[in-house]
Amino acid sequence: MTLTAATAPDADVPAIATRSKALLATAALAVLLTAADTYVVVLALQDMMAGVGLGIDELQRATPIVSGFLLGYIAVLPLIGRLSDLVSRQRVLLWCLVLFGLGSVVTALAVDLPVIVGGRVIQGIGGGGLVPATLALVADLLPRGRRGMALGMVSAVQEVGSVLGPLLGAAILAVWSWRAIFWVNAAAAVVLAVMIGVLGRRTSAQVPEVGDGVEPVGGRGASTSEAGDGAHRVAAASSGPGRVARSVGWLGWLALLVGTLIVLLALWAPERLTSDVDYGLPFVPYDGYTSRMATPIALRGLGVLVLGIALTARTWWPRLRAVDLPGAVLLTGALACIVWAFAAADTSKEVLSPAGYVLLPVAAVLLVGYVIRHRTARRPLIERGVLAGRVPVALLVSFLVGTALVAIVVEIPVLARLTLTDSQTAAAFVLLRFLVAVPIGAFLGGFLLRRVGPALVAAPGLIMAGAAILAMSTWGRDTLGGVVISTLVLAVAGLGIGLAIAPVNDAALADSPDDAHGVTSALVVVGRMMGMVVGLALLTAIGLHQFSVEMQKAAHTSEQTVRDAGVVQVHTVFVGAGIAALVAAVLAFFFLGRRVIGSRRVES
Repeated sequence: MTLTAATAPDADVPAIATRSKALLATAALAVLLTAADTYVVVLALQDMMAGVGLGIDELQRATPIVSGFLLGYIAVLPLIGRLSDLVSRQRVLLWCLVLFGLGSVVTALAVDLPVIVGGRVIQGIGGGGLVPATLALVADLLPRGRRGMALGMVSAVQEVGSVLGPLLGAAILAVWSWRAIFWVNAAAAVVLAVMIGVLGRRTSAQVPEVGDGVEPVGGRGASTSEAGDGAHRVAAASSGPGRVARSVGWLGWLALLVGTLIVLLALWAPERLTSDVDYGLPFVPYDGYTSRMATPIALRGLGVLVLGIALTARTWWPRLRAVDLPGAVLLTGALACIVWAFAAADTSKEVLSPAGYVLLPVAAVLLVGYVIRHRTARRPLIERGVLAGRVPVALLVSFLVGTALVAIVVEIPVLARLTLTDSQTAAAFVLLRFLVAVPIGAFLGGFLLRRVGPALVAAPGLIMAGAAILAMSTWGRDTLGGVVISTLVLAVAGLGIGLAIAPVNDAALADSPDDAHGVTSALVVVGRMMGMVVGLALLTAIGLHQFSVEMQKAAHTSEQTVRDAGVVQVHTVFVGAGIAALVAAVLAFFFLGRRVIGSRRVES
């Protein structure tokens, strides 16, 4: 009889727990880093626009700088979540940090819009993948019934990023340029990647992974005999042709490194080289182009990268094949279309971006294609049995929580600008009263899960949040000026939303198969992020309609009538967000479970 790590004999727990806590803490710091980056760009956006040649009147063209990160963050989450179920969590965390760091460097070096958007997309892919991998790591290291505190801490750390991000950005911008923000990101990513690499080697042995010459041997739950067979195949691969294959693989990794450095050199374009008669020619763009990526040196670097990808295919192709690559392409494409349709819109005037009317039908076709693929594939991207038990309800609650959360984050600064101050900084400090309370609630929610079930933590929190948001929908011109009352309401809303985060994750992970924690965590995050994108767009559409109605009622147009109509628009969004929170509370109370989640002994 063998036991999972979560049910190992008590004698083994202290040594494992110490290393596991260190690994989990490092992963949580990585989540903090990427969460802070999500908010830090808001302060630096105007400087970033100037850095890539955009004027202040071209704000709409700069939208992809923000939405590009969101696109990368959401679209590939199911793929990365599934990958983390097939390979070690540490390896996924490591590569996500590499991507985040690489995207940060590309962004820091960018001098034109396509390059900076590309860097932000790469950042988003790496940053988004860290969250489900870390949540799944919690489920791996702790048994059911003991995950609440850890999930609460990870959630709290993620929300702390929303507080530290703007403060860190302001501090860096006060001393250096916006590019320093991304150099700091890159340096932090390197440090965290090294820490995870070291800690990953010291943790308990991993089961054989797909790739590296090993065919699938039953996933994370492979039996001892299957693992032994995998080991024999590894040994067989170490002689003869296997030695040649490894040499080719090492050559491929070297090509990837060299190609990356060449491309980064092309983006850097140091003056000492570009001004040299002999060495400067490769940095000159081709006729008709101005981008540094349209230079001979950049294209050569891309060619070396393609060579490296081809030579390392033996390593990564078996992994991608195992995650249902056609299903991943269909679902990733659908999510990307939905995100871009809504996130690239000018929310002050429209719900969908101009391309959204094409992207949404394409997304629908891709989703239908994924459903067909899911039904017919032998092992689909989202394994059959994952969307069972409390998981579907947890995803819906997560969507509604995301809608309520983003409504406050977006509309409170707007309300402050309309009724209290013309300063964007002062409006941001009003929002800070809410943001500080969210991580406190997230930590408290995880703590309470040790004593009561997810429903009895999430539902009261969401009732608090819903009531507070509905109270905001009645705020007038002078309400935010009353610091005590407005702070109390904002703090209650933040605590309530924070309380719901860990219970949703805990309920979903408790009912998901042990070999699907990664993809389940990814789906929960996707649900929340889609709530932030789609839910806000729908509420904004209703709010814009109400704004138009108010303007039509006005006998004449003045600055004050526009402000009053804007306040009505904000109130309308708050009403919708409050209803979303209360609906989530009802769902949580009846379906997330009112009993404490108990650990389950797993034997084989």
